[in-house]
Amino acid sequence: MASAGVCGRPAMGRPVLLFLAVCAAAVHGLYFHIGETEKRCFIEEIPDETMVIGNYRTQMWDKQKEVFLPSTPGLGMHVEVKDPDGKVVLSRQYGSEGRFTFTSHTPGDHQICLHSNSTRMALFAGGKLRVHLDIQVGEHANNYPEIAAKDKLTELQLRARQLLDQVEQIQKEQDYQRYREERFRLTSESTNQRVLWWSIAQTVILILTGIWQMRHLKSFFEAKKLV
Repeated sequence: MASAGVCGRPAMGRPVLLFLAVCAAAVHGLYFHIGETEKRCFIEEIPDETMVIGNYRTQMWDKQKEVFLPSTPGLGMHVEVKDPDGKVVLSRQYGSEGRFTFTSHTPGDHQICLHSNSTRMALFAGGKLRVHLDIQVGEHANNYPEIAAKDKLTELQLRARQLLDQVEQIQKEQDYQRYREERFRLTSESTNQRVLWWSIAQTVILILTGIWQMRHLKSFFEAKKLV
């Protein structure tokens, strides 16, 4: 696999290979290879109420020419997105080249998985596929030339719109960081409380064990008439 401009590292494991790409409000471009039954998943850390756009295109390995060529129209990709609670946000079949969009409603790690419909294509059986993927998060997902043409904005108005979107995205990022800090604080307090109760329980057990040993020794010496 080769990639460019991706923050994260691949985590290898079983048929489903998980990539960690924690770069919110950015653009990630990469390509990867998948086999006939493989599934590739990415974890994207996204604030709430944030738009995400994914663009992809596929290439099929030509065994005769030994190069990757554009995929046939019959080859498709299935895209599934799950939020941090495991709820399916998007599950849809696309073509060999396409674009998917979704909006996050829960802050946290979203899982984006892709796999091909290779089981229905004898041409792809036993071969491999190269998938080029672009994930755009936040204001980077906005097509500003299209917005300017649709709303008939001047260059200054468009720039102001971009700045407002950037400020809004920064606010979402700050809210998400506060959310993470709150979760971390609650986890730390819960852990500290458990450690405290465990220490108290250990102390009580040691005291009870000491008392039992003293009573046992006293009974032993009385039985031997040593005291």
